[in-house]
Amino acid sequence: MTKDRPKIDWDMLMRFGLGALGLAPSEFWKMTPREFDAAVKGKMGVFEDRAPLSRDAFAALSRDYPDGEKS
Repeated sequence: MTKDRPKIDWDMLMRFGLGALGLAPSEFWKMTPREFDAAVKGKMGVFEDRAPLSRDAFAALSRDYPDGEKS
């Protein structure tokens, strides 16, 4: 029995790899998923993996920097 796997959006991955990263097709297809992930994060300026904000941290930010009119 085969487990259901998420469908890979190859068109989106190729657009980003060939377009935004400027990879040649041969470079794109030689990359491992881990290498591609690192290249994408580098391009996007993500240099650390961080956990999402907790509710308490979000509440503190909302309190310290409320939305609304500028004074």
